[in-house]
Amino acid sequence: MSLRSPYHGVFFDLDGTLADTAPDLVAAANQLLTKRNLSPKPYEELRPRASAGARGLIQGAFGYGTDHPEFIPLRDEFFSYYENALLVHSTLFDGVDSLLDQLDLAKLPWGIVTNKSERFTHPLTEQMGLRQRAISTVSGDTTPFSKPHPEPILHAARVANIDPAFSLYVGDDIRDVLAGKAAGMKTVAAAYGYCGCAEPPQEWGADYLIHSPLELLEIIFPR
Repeated sequence: MSLRSPYHGVFFDLDGTLADTAPDLVAAANQLLTKRNLSPKPYEELRPRASAGARGLIQGAFGYGTDHPEFIPLRDEFFSYYENALLVHSTLFDGVDSLLDQLDLAKLPWGIVTNKSERFTHPLTEQMGLRQRAISTVSGDTTPFSKPHPEPILHAARVANIDPAFSLYVGDDIRDVLAGKAAGMKTVAAAYGYCGCAEPPQEWGADYLIHSPLELLEIIFPR
């Protein structure tokens, strides 16, 4: 494989794209239920909601939207549970280590843009060995905006001094594709991730669709 690429940088979503964090996120949601003497939800039922964080998981567990009066206290309790068990069962997806090794070998910079707040992003990416390697790490509260607004992705590109027009953004939610396109990047839908929105990944309008992390190498380093 040639390590020459038409791209100057690659930016990734975190949850459901680089890291499989759903086991610990779902565990925190189920703690909310068991503390109220309610039955925990099956992992398979809540997993697709992991990309939407506390909002998606609370809606999946209780059926409450953000306008429900119980949402804020449940969210704060969820954050507490999650913060105390951030990296119990979470891992990088199979192939991510090899993918990032190839990018590093090719001296192709890569960054992380997530809607997760810095409170969780920083310790998680540090313990996973990602933050030390990423050229930029932008969380949902790093800028005044979160995806699908393009500003977090544009901010990551500015920090990295990389032209968005020569960059890829990879994510497992339609918000990632919308944000990447609005930022002027080529977009990749990660169909192996949580993909919790109603539309299937092939309908998100991404430039590329992948079913495993290593498939991205064929896009980044075309033959």
